[in-house]
Amino acid sequence: MYADGLSGYSEEEFLPLSGLQHFLFCRRQWALIHIEELWAENLRTVDGDLMHERTHDEAFTEKRGNTIISRGISVHSYRLGVSGKCDVVEFHRDASGIGINGWEGLWQPFPVEYKHGEPKENNCDAAQLCAQAICFEEMLCCLIPRGALFYGQTKRRLPVEFTEELRQEVKKALEEMHVLYKRGHTPQVKPTKGCNACSLKEGCLPVLMKRPSVKAYMEERL
Repeated sequence: MYADGLSGYSEEEFLPLSGLQHFLFCRRQWALIHIEELWAENLRTVDGDLMHERTHDEAFTEKRGNTIISRGISVHSYRLGVSGKCDVVEFHRDASGIGINGWEGLWQPFPVEYKHGEPKENNCDAAQLCAQAICFEEMLCCLIPRGALFYGQTKRRLPVEFTEELRQEVKKALEEMHVLYKRGHTPQVKPTKGCNACSLKEGCLPVLMKRPSVKAYMEERL
């Protein structure tokens, strides 16, 4: 039980942390992947997988000046009910940071998530990164105020501030994800232009969402 009276999840209830990005991009896509276990590869997902294979080299840790760089660190949160891996976590030397086993001094964690494409219009990538930070905060008993997203298409980092608003978006989305997962429910969604680039387009059949339901069809004609 936590200080605010909220109880945590058991490890058996943990959801994949990466699913948060799917969920905020499209709730139906998330359910098809994580509830119905439907998956399909396209060029975007293959390139993204290759990028993550390079960053998830757990045996690789290096120090560059006042920065320690670690890859593929496993994280979890009993409070959020998620677990997963961080692409890259940089530890910047900082007097207000935390101690790291095997390294002298104090260090501030700074998560970096790698994405294949370009920055999105919504917060789905930033929310996934924020969830990683919340996991680290719970595990290491520290505060992580910011991180960064690296996009392969632009070859640039985008700084992300973990504001209270973003943290609440993460928590509310995960609460909804747990409810849907327990129910085994795949929600309906309205088709968008993003459907054309989705690797699950054929399995999702978004065009059918535009058609009236059988019930509506019968009511209209009776």
